[in-house]
Amino acid sequence: MGLRIVKNFDATFTLDSQAKEILFSLLTNQTFTEQISQRLQETAIKFTDLLFQPVPYSQQTPKGMPREFEQYHNNSEYIIINVPPNFMFQAKIFQPSRLCAIYRKIHYNY
Repeated sequence: MGLRIVKNFDATFTLDSQAKEILFSLLTNQTFTEQISQRLQETAIKFTDLLFQPVPYSQQTPKGMPREFEQYHNNSEYIIINVPPNFMFQAKIFQPSRLCAIYRKIHYNY
């Protein structure tokens, strides 16, 4: 079985308003964001309201994400996480099957 090269992959998707509302409430939940902050040893993080569907790696998408989101990939002010599958299920999102969320690190000046 050989490798299949994907030349074009449509990463566009639309969430209905109720699914989006549920998903965003889960992604902004204080307990969840605190867990991520602790694991990353960051002060705090804030959801940017940006989601994307991971795409197959290719010459056009070497980071496995749509080009417009690559600016967040190596930026130390942002983190990208896979949306937990149980969040997708709770929001009744089955297409796409995977999503990534972008968070911004918050630095407090004391």
